[in-house]
Amino acid sequence: MSQKLSVFPAFFRVAQKSVAVFGNGDEAFAKVRLLLNTEARIVAYADRPEPAFEAFLDANNIETVREPFGAHQVEGSVLVFAATGDEALDRVVVTAARERKIPANAVDQPDYCDFLTPALVNRAPVAVAIGTEGAGPVLAQMIRAQIDQLLSPSLGIVASLAASYRDAVDRLVPRGVARRVFWRRFFSGPVADQVALGDLASARREASKLLDVAGGVAGHVWLVGAGPGAEDLLTLRAQRVMMEADAIVYDALVPQAIVDMGRRDAERLSVGKRKGCHTKSQDEINQLLVKLAGEGKRVVRLKSGDPLVYGRAGEEMAALREAGISYEVVPGITSAFAAAADFELPLTLRGVASSLVFTTGHDLTGSVLPDWARLAVSGATIAVYMGRTVAASVASRLMQAGLPQDTTVAVIENASRAERRLLHGTLRDLPDLEARTELDGPVMVIIGEAVAGANFERSEPLAAGRTKYSGAGKVSAKRTEQIWN
Repeated sequence: MSQKLSVFPAFFRVAQKSVAVFGNGDEAFAKVRLLLNTEARIVAYADRPEPAFEAFLDANNIETVREPFGAHQVEGSVLVFAATGDEALDRVVVTAARERKIPANAVDQPDYCDFLTPALVNRAPVAVAIGTEGAGPVLAQMIRAQIDQLLSPSLGIVASLAASYRDAVDRLVPRGVARRVFWRRFFSGPVADQVALGDLASARREASKLLDVAGGVAGHVWLVGAGPGAEDLLTLRAQRVMMEADAIVYDALVPQAIVDMGRRDAERLSVGKRKGCHTKSQDEINQLLVKLAGEGKRVVRLKSGDPLVYGRAGEEMAALREAGISYEVVPGITSAFAAAADFELPLTLRGVASSLVFTTGHDLTGSVLPDWARLAVSGATIAVYMGRTVAASVASRLMQAGLPQDTTVAVIENASRAERRLLHGTLRDLPDLEARTELDGPVMVIIGEAVAGANFERSEPLAAGRTKYSGAGKVSAKRTEQIWN
């Protein structure tokens, strides 16, 4: 399906210019109300206006021509609205306007519209116009209501204040990073806060302080969790800093759709880290972050899941601290949580599992059994990251530690994504996972008694040729009884 618009969104300059509205009833009334958001000189052509419309025109001192339509009436207008309620007459009005090369709009007749009227959020001089190309006016109004709630009522005042500082900023603040940072701080810091409080004098003082320090901008790094892959699981803070970043350094497991959510002109640098395929070593990545921030850039280091869970963020933070570069961690949803949500699986369950262990499973390959393996025997839920290639070792060592071989196992590839795949089985089935070479996405393995209460309706048996796990229903019933008790 094409993602291209059939109309080009644009804003017409109408201040002190004539805009003609033809009609007597509700349609014309609505267009006049919309136009009152502008500085246009509105001329209403209404030979018999309905009472409410007539009262509105009088109350707002809107110029009204009480004559039947004549083609000469459109002359001198920059825009024409045909809103008579009579489709044939509206087409006559539009034809007259088009003959004089004046853009025209006929209500509810897309073929007779040179432009479409949007749902409007007005924070003058800031305006947000929402259009659906006529496909869903109600949808446009719903979106307008949502955006209206998001935007501060004082946004327009802040924008007007910014316009008064533009010449000074052009003279005093270097182009590029320094200027972008100045305006971000202007619109989201103490200046905007003082405007919201109605204290314009204090807002101007804060703006002057920003100008005094705007020449030298220090670089900064955000270590950002991209979540498990679904775009709508990215946090609001992550989205905000990605729009502020001058450079985005991302791993191979981060979907391109999330990388593309950054600022369009930001530099994008793939460091390609995934199991068995590293385009850059960790030391090279550390040096790259230091270099970019040292150039005064605002850098997002984008990692799959959460940066503090198997993301090697500790090494990057140490390198940044040593270089004297400021940084901030922006948490993300780690894959274990997304995988559990896909399976509707409780990671902890009263009376069954009171603790949760995150591991990569690689520490099970040594000669000493780790303490967490013994926790599994006492009921802990075990979440194994990157678990496909160590599945046999994990199963063997956990059974060696005393975990029953019929303990339930859930396997999720590409957790949270549309292309996710769910499998289920028992601990004795887990070694079969290593043979599932078709699973080329990130794989999470969750093991434990609580796992048996998951929803297996959308999953397939882990062991080839076996029927779906028959013990799930019994333990699910047990789990429900425990929850209610």
